[in-house]
This record gives sequence, C-alpha cells and structure tokens, in this order.
Amino acid sequence: MRQNLFFILIITVSITFIARLFYLQIYNSKPYSIYEDNAIGKVYTYPKRGYIYDRNNKLLVSNQPSYDIMIIPGLVVDMDTTEFCELLKIDKNIFKNKFKKTSNYSKKIPSVFLAHISKEDYGFLAEKIRKYKGFYIQKRNLREYNTKVGANVLGYVAEVNRRNIENDSFYSNGDIIGKQGVELSYEKYLRGKKGIKFIQKNRFNREIGSYNNGTNDIPAIAGRDITITIDSELQEYGEKLMNNKKGAIVAIEPKTGEILSLVSGPSYDPNLLVGRDRSKNYFSLYKDSIFTPLIDKSLLSNFPAGSPFKIINGLIGLQERVINDKSTIFCNGSYVYGKNKKSMKCHCSGGYKNIYNAISESCNSFFAETYVKIINKNSNINNNFDAWSENVKSFGLGNFLNNDLPIGKKGVIPNSEFYNNWYPDFRWGALTTLSNSIGQGEILVTPIQLANMISVVANKGYYYTPHVIKNIDGDSISDRFSQKKITKIEKKFYDKIEIGLFNVFVNGTAKELKVKGIDICGKSGTAENFTKINGKKTQLTDHSIFVAYAPKDDPKIAIAVVVENGYYGSTWAGRISSLMIEKYLKGNVKYKKRENSVLNKNLYDEYIKPFSDKPFSINKL
Repeated sequence: MRQNLFFILIITVSITFIARLFYLQIYNSKPYSIYEDNAIGKVYTYPKRGYIYDRNNKLLVSNQPSYDIMIIPGLVVDMDTTEFCELLKIDKNIFKNKFKKTSNYSKKIPSVFLAHISKEDYGFLAEKIRKYKGFYIQKRNLREYNTKVGANVLGYVAEVNRRNIENDSFYSNGDIIGKQGVELSYEKYLRGKKGIKFIQKNRFNREIGSYNNGTNDIPAIAGRDITITIDSELQEYGEKLMNNKKGAIVAIEPKTGEILSLVSGPSYDPNLLVGRDRSKNYFSLYKDSIFTPLIDKSLLSNFPAGSPFKIINGLIGLQERVINDKSTIFCNGSYVYGKNKKSMKCHCSGGYKNIYNAISESCNSFFAETYVKIINKNSNINNNFDAWSENVKSFGLGNFLNNDLPIGKKGVIPNSEFYNNWYPDFRWGALTTLSNSIGQGEILVTPIQLANMISVVANKGYYYTPHVIKNIDGDSISDRFSQKKITKIEKKFYDKIEIGLFNVFVNGTAKELKVKGIDICGKSGTAENFTKINGKKTQLTDHSIFVAYAPKDDPKIAIAVVVENGYYGSTWAGRISSLMIEKYLKGNVKYKKRENSVLNKNLYDEYIKPFSDKPFSINKL
C-alpha cells in the first residue's frame, strides 16, 4: 500500500512539473530575443550617406572617414579622468557635462562622447582607449562638400536634438541628421539604414568576439544618391555676382519648374559647417548682422514686388476687358487722383501710353488707371477685389509654392477681408489701395515667387511647382512636380504682354542690357525700401528688382533678381539678370565691362546706414 502511495505521489509530482513547464514554455513565454540578451552586446554600424550631384552629374556632396569616441555610461568604472581628458585634449568640465548628458539619455545605449576625431589622432587613440572601460571608437562618415557654393541649397548636417529623437525612432543620441536645404528635405533617402553587430560577452561582461560568427549581424544599407536640378556652374557665377551685395537670384527652367540656381547673397562655403569647428563657424556666421549669410533670402525675404507686378495687372486688365491693346492714356509725369488731388509720380518719358510701351517704359499712370478700372468694374468693390486677388494668386503669389525646400514664406496678396479689417471704420476702394497697381502697398513677395511668376509668363499661362530634386537613385520623385498649374488668364493675352516685355530690351528701361544673339523679355522694378530706426519709419535706398526670360520664342530660363538697396531695377538686378542668362545659354560671358562693373560693386556702405550709430558685427570667415 505504501509503495502504491509513493508511486502515485511520484506520478502526481511529475505531471505537475510537466504541466507547469508546458504552461511556461507554450502559453506564458516570450520568444527568445537577441536584442534583450544581456550577454550579447550590440554595436550600431553607420551607413554611408547618399551622394548629391548637380543636374550635369557633377559631384557636389560626398563623404570622408571620421571617428567618434563612443560611451556606454553604465559600463564606465572608476577611472583617471585627468589622464583621460589630457588624452582627448578636453577640459574636465566638458567631460563632466558630456558624461551627465549621455547618462541622462541612457546608461546602456551607446552615445557619442566626442565626435569627429581626425585620422591623425585615431591611430594614437585606438591603442590608448582600450584601458578605459565603457569607451570605444566608432568609425562613421563625415560630410564632405566638393564645392564652395550652394550652401543655402545643399544645407548641412548636425547632431540630432531631443525633438529629432522623440519624433523618429530611427535616431539615437549622437546621430546626425540633415538640418537645412536638400540635406533636410531628402533626409529619409540620404541617411540609409543603420546596421548592427552582435558581440558575445563572457560571465565577466567582457567582449570575447563576434556572436555566432556574425551570422546574426545586420549590415548597414547606404543612403540613396540624389541628383538635384541646380546647375553648379551657374550657381557659382551667381554667387560671385552677389558678392558684397544682399539679395537673391532665382533661375528656373520654365517648361519643367526645375530650379537652375538659388542664390542667397552673400553666401558662405558649406565646408565651414563640417567637423569640430562647425559650432564656432556657425556662431560667427550667425553674428554677422549686416549681410546675414545664414538667412536664405531667396526663400525667406519678403519684398514689395515693384514694377514687375505691372505685368500681372496688365494681364488682369486684359482678361477683365477693362482695357485692350488699343487702350491709351496720356501720361504727363504723374497720376493725379481723388478729391484731394493726390499724385503718384511716374518716371517714364510721358506722352500717350498703351499696354506695349507702358510695359517697356514702366509707366505708373497707365497701370494705376488699369487697376482702378479693374476694382471699379461694377458697384461690388469687395467681389471685384477678391476676383483680382484670386487672379494674382493663380500665379503662385501669396501662398506657399509647395516646393521641396524646407523653408519659405507666403508673402502677402490682400483680399477684401484684409482691407475690411485694415479699415474697419472707413470705406476703402481702388484709390485707397492704389499702390497695389505698381506692386507696392501691402503686396509682398519672395524672390522664388517672382521667378515663378515670370515663368508663368514665359509659358503663357501655366507653371510647374519649382523644385530642386531631379532624380532619386532607385526611386521616383513626387508627382506633384509634374502637375501643370494653369492661371485664370487666357493664353492670347500673354502674347500682347510679351511684346512689351521684349521691347524693354529694344527701346525700354533695359535697352543698354541687350545680349547679342539672345532675344530676352524682361521687366525692371524699383521697390521702395523702408525700415524703422529708433521707432521712426525711415526710407532707405530702393531695392533693385528685375525679372526676365529667354529666348523669347523657346524660353529655357526664367530669372528673378533682387538686390537690396540696389537703386533702379536696371542698375544692378538688370545687369545680373542679363549676365546670368548669357552665362546659362552661351556658357560664357562676352560683356566683360558689364560683368566687371557688377563684380566690383560693393554695397556695404548702403547696408550699414541703419546701424551707423549702433554696434554691429560682420562675418570675418
């Protein structure tokens, strides 16, 4: 009997153990994960960042080898910090701050302790670093800019911040990310995918070699190469022309919307923001309060549109049938309007003006009268004005262009609600807002919007969203760049405006800027320039503006140039426009006197006027 009881007890206990094991292994167990095994170390391997080429397949951005001192704070034991700091040539306070920062991020996950160790220091440090537990050297790629131009287009890379890490699990402390320009816009293609090496550890937590002979390792996948639409030679030439001048040049291929050059002047060498001196150089550029090289003026600076806006008012006047190609006015040097006989000055030659010579000679009176007719077409001023506003916006003004650049401004194209709020107790009308007729008043545009506007005219009524991406290796670009956007103006009216634009170079405001062998259509502009000094509105030297396209019968380039404090439109912006067109279409420039006048012009004195009695800083790099 006792034997039977003992046998039953053994059977019962065995069944209990088997059932418990079955439950733990089948119903209540997690699958084995190499990532959670503390006996296996994980080391990220970083991919090569994708290369960037210009439209002619010239390499603009590549990589160079770099080395980072990495830290796993939880593995760091008592160490001679004085000796370690001397080895790395850093201050003890820097050591303490970096150790605290990386520890707060994670004690188990590797972080960059000191980035961008030179190749010369690497050989020396590789042997010494082994004695400091928790530290090791990680090889990665550092950006190398094979050009000295296009900093605002290409952008730069820098270490991720906390927001980057929180928004994207791909990144960890010490990783790099595109911060501006193409580097930011196409980050997800350029960055590639990180790999992982699994390292076996012994019971003393010491690394003893690759885990499972590396069969579980995940190789890094290199980033994708991209080709951008920029013509680097044209970009370089534009930046030379804008040396010692503030402003922007934007050139677009009208038929595609591809941006040929995107110059923000003055610019800087993109290599200044690479390596261990990046922060110092960035701060020096940031302190330049005169030329402000870090501000992309082609995308972020708002200007009055000036006389190029007359093109749009002329087209709207034709579309609304308030004028035609035979409509004329007599200009006696000013446009007199209102009960108080206010006057808008005109700088044309005077006499009878129609749509053709009003464009070529930039007659304020003709376009003021046209604007008044548009807004006063019938008794419903609000509706008329909103219709005018929508026509203007169909040229891409007053809105983000939805391009592939990470920054930009909308500009301002007012509507009736805008003025109802502006004049809540006053009945506004065409005469109240007359400055809109010549691109002044409340109208504000960015240089890229101006370039897009003249592209519309070159295309006779349509445009493609301006963009800098031409090709992504192994992928396609967004289809929004191949969608045609059509304005509200009938095609036939562009032909009439084009006659006036062509005459600008024949007998108009840019007759001295002809380029032999190239038929250019363009429009000069001079925009009033106001600023506040000690709280008082002060007028400074006018901005010089010019828009153009060429050749007339088969446009291959449309361009907008803005030179801040640059006097008349044809003075500097016009010269730069003609030189850029000649450079792009002919490959070289024969008008050397014109070229040298631009290259040698320094507008520095114009820019320090508002600061003449204040301390200021200028970039010395």
